[in-house]
Amino acid sequence: MSDATTNASRSGQEEPLKNVLVTGGAGYIGSHVVYTLLKTRQYKVISIDNHHNSLPASLARVSELALEEHKASLGPDTQLSQRDIDSTIIDAYDCDLTNHSAVREIFGKYYSSENRKGGIWGVVHIAAYKAVGESTSIPLTYYQNNVSATISLLSIMLEFDCTRLVYSSSATVYGTPPEVPIPERTRREADSPYGRTKVMCEMVVEDLCESSGNAVADGSTKTPFQAISLRYFNPAGAHPSGKIGEDPRGRPGNLLPLLAHMAVGRVQDPVLKVFGNDYPTVDGTCVRDYLHVLDLAGGHVLALQALQEGSTLNEKVFASVRAGKGKFKAYNLGKGKGMSVLQIVEAMRKATGFEYQTEVVGRRRGDVPALIADPSLARTELGFDAPHDLETMCRDLWNWQKGNPAGYVILQVKF
Repeated sequence: MSDATTNASRSGQEEPLKNVLVTGGAGYIGSHVVYTLLKTRQYKVISIDNHHNSLPASLARVSELALEEHKASLGPDTQLSQRDIDSTIIDAYDCDLTNHSAVREIFGKYYSSENRKGGIWGVVHIAAYKAVGESTSIPLTYYQNNVSATISLLSIMLEFDCTRLVYSSSATVYGTPPEVPIPERTRREADSPYGRTKVMCEMVVEDLCESSGNAVADGSTKTPFQAISLRYFNPAGAHPSGKIGEDPRGRPGNLLPLLAHMAVGRVQDPVLKVFGNDYPTVDGTCVRDYLHVLDLAGGHVLALQALQEGSTLNEKVFASVRAGKGKFKAYNLGKGKGMSVLQIVEAMRKATGFEYQTEVVGRRRGDVPALIADPSLARTELGFDAPHDLETMCRDLWNWQKGNPAGYVILQVKF
């Protein structure tokens, strides 16, 4: 924070905090996005989460962490203003996005019909079911939870004059890509029900942006709906303090948290099954693009800032959007560099000191040799960067896991 910004905050000259709603705010990605939003001191964060795969304790830690860091940045002799305090407090609601009336009630708490500038300024929509394998077994559940809930959310946003959306999408929208690294112009051809829910939601949001833009062109005085879809690859790591991190329920389905659980003893199986070692990659195992979860969270904040009408960033992001197409853009968030399964295992061995055993088995259906982002568009237009390397991701993940071997459950114990 600059001296000018700090002085403005101390003298009360800064603008009021913008209300930003984060769906899925208590989850792994959501909690780090909430933390990064709080760190800007620009937003009042509201979280909606049904805790299907998360615990409320994560946001309690985020709030504590934000307050500690803000106090440290101001110095011991500086008294926090009410705005400072408000910027670290999260309004957290235990609510399911499929419950239209409950979500609508939350929006209504922040909205005044007399002051249309109030209410929720923007939404970061992260909440979704996200297991590819599970989605093939219960596709209707995925379409209802991911697609229907998104449509419900969008209709409520329009009702309450909330016209800024950052949508949490996925690299799964590309399916098996025809070229690697994968640019945003790649056709959307998902291979799973989960991936197709992301494609469908993107299309719904894009259609909404286009219809809103057409209405403005026809003389509507309403603010046009704007949205940025973030297609990210494989988030990893945790906050370096070890206070927040990934806490999946049951056996982790992703490689890095599985390795962390093996090292800490939560997964007793001593052998990691490696699905194929005959791919055309550096060591024959599948290659994926991993990025630190805080770099990913920073991308969400940049996207939200890009939705500020009249800003230089807003004009830059939507400059290439053709007239009549609406203000919708999609960006890849990744490092643009792939790491193989065996490289990940070796990095985690160095971070944890745990001697992993591996067993090569047959290829897994649906796996492709390499999935690597081309993040150049996000770098050029959003100013996105992912500087954390694999060593840092593994170190931060292990710092979280060894300090919280049972995840957030320890905060649920009452004495």
